[in-house]
Amino acid sequence: MEKYFTEEHHLFRQGLRAFLEKEVIPHINRWEQEGRIDRAIWEKFGEMGYFGIDYPEAYGGMALDKFYTLIWLEELQRVNSGGFAAAMWAHAFLAMQHLNSEGDENIKEKYLTPSIMGTKIGCLCITEPFAGSDVAGMKTTATKEGDFYIMNGSKTFITNGVYSDYLVVTAKTDTSAGSRGISIFVIDRDTPGISANKLDKLGWRASDTGEIAFDNVKIPASNLLGEENKGFPYIMQHFALERLIMGINAHARAEYALEYTIKYMSEREAFGKSLDQFQALRHRIAEMASEIEIIKTFNYEVTKKLQDGEYPVKEATMSKLQSTKIADEVIYDCLQFLGGYGYMEDYPLARMSRDSRLGPIGGGTSQILKEVIAKMIIEKKTYKSSF
Repeated sequence: MEKYFTEEHHLFRQGLRAFLEKEVIPHINRWEQEGRIDRAIWEKFGEMGYFGIDYPEAYGGMALDKFYTLIWLEELQRVNSGGFAAAMWAHAFLAMQHLNSEGDENIKEKYLTPSIMGTKIGCLCITEPFAGSDVAGMKTTATKEGDFYIMNGSKTFITNGVYSDYLVVTAKTDTSAGSRGISIFVIDRDTPGISANKLDKLGWRASDTGEIAFDNVKIPASNLLGEENKGFPYIMQHFALERLIMGINAHARAEYALEYTIKYMSEREAFGKSLDQFQALRHRIAEMASEIEIIKTFNYEVTKKLQDGEYPVKEATMSKLQSTKIADEVIYDCLQFLGGYGYMEDYPLARMSRDSRLGPIGGGTSQILKEVIAKMIIEKKTYKSSF
């Protein structure tokens, strides 16, 4: 792995793993039960610089290469809480990416700097009750009135949607222009007219996933991110990163599940020998290890493309499609190898199986991703960076 990682990367991983073992893992079960993460951990992440890995030093970041981000994502999966991991990366790479890419200096100072410090938490609001994968079909509107926009509509399935301090929200500013009439705004949580309800989920229990309503919300025109009606290309620009993030998450949780299962099988005996000595099980372990290694190496190479300034839409889409599929299959079999104990909440595979199931759904369903890939392969459709 010397192609991707230096000694500094390895030291960073060691320090991060120690931090998570001390500050996060002891609290995970409680956060899973309460459906809420203690505010203090966000500030500890900020103090350690973990929210600033990918951001400019001018706003308190460290401007490190993409492989530090990859390590950060991989290690978050080892705490075995998809909800906790999602809350962290949705803040750091969904909400904050838009602030950094489209926000002006005032917005960056007001929102990005405290986000890096962990004193402000953000969420990205795109999905609506009747517009998920069809982003252009959103119904939320923002009508300009003087120096303000008036927003009405709703969003759903929003990670950090209940307890965040600010919202990065998409809305139609020109209802007659389809995808060319979408804009993006940053809005303070306490702005009158915003309400949120917490959703009850199968997995990702530690994160607050919300349904949010906007009732005549008055937004200063200065809170517009980038240019009016340019929101759709801004959204598309960041989808490649989001898909790769979910691909990396998938290979990391599959690797952790297999690591745990191999250890369990070495200690569990049946018919006078440990489970890892049964040929049928050993051969499936070999298959799973091979599948994980393939997607992991692919994801590392896509990360390198991003680091080198390329815009790998096709590869990032393939990453999410295949990585989440393989992770689900690996975790399903790992739970089976634990037998009855795999079904018990005291063992990690029960939670992991629930959390993993969101992989092929969130951030673009596998069915939508297949169509995106088909267009690029069959119809030779291309996507260019707008930056």
